[in-house]
Amino acid sequence: MIKINLLPARAAKKKETAIQQLIIAGIVIAVIAVIVTSLYMVKRVQISAAKDDITSANIKINELKTKIGKLEELKTLKGQVKKKLDVLSQLRKNKTGPAQRLASLSDLTPDQLWLTNYAESAQDVKISGIAATEELIAQFMRALEASNDFMSVVLLVSEQTELAGTKLKKFDITMKLESAAPQNQDDSAVKK
Repeated sequence: MIKINLLPARAAKKKETAIQQLIIAGIVIAVIAVIVTSLYMVKRVQISAAKDDITSANIKINELKTKIGKLEELKTLKGQVKKKLDVLSQLRKNKTGPAQRLASLSDLTPDQLWLTNYAESAQDVKISGIAATEELIAQFMRALEASNDFMSVVLLVSEQTELAGTKLKKFDITMKLESAAPQNQDDSAVKK
C-alpha cells in the first residue's frame, strides 16, 4: 500500500487561502483608505469654500456698515439743516409779525390815548397806557377785539392819575395774539 502524505497539500492549500485572505484584506484596506482620503479631501474643499464665503460676507458686512454710517451721518445733517431752517423761518416770522402788529396797534389807537408799554410773551400781550377818558379806553378795547391780530382782550386796571396837572386814566390791558392759535393747530396737525 502506498501512503500519500496529504499534509503538505493541506498546508499548501491553507497557505494559499491565507495569501488570498491577506490580498483581499489589503484590497479592502486600500479601498477604505481611498474612500476616507476622498471624503477628507471633499470636506477640506467644503471647509475652504465655507471660509471663503465667510470672508466675503464679512467684507460685505463692513461695506454695508460704512454705508449705514454715511446714512446716519446724512440723517443727522438733515436734522441739523431742518432745525436751522425752522429757526430761520421763525426768525422771519417774528421779524414781520411784531412789526405788523405794532403797525395795526398804531392804527387802532384813538387820539388822546397814549401807549406807555407793550410787552409780548409767546402769545400773551400786555399793554399799558394813558387815556383822556374811560370811553377812549373802551373804544380802544373794542377796536382791538375787532382786529385780526388780537383776541381775548381784558382790562386789568383802570385808575385815575394826574400828569402835568391834568387828570387822565391809566390802564393795563392783556390779550392774546390771534395768529398764535392757528399756528398751534397747524403744528398739532403736522405732528399727527
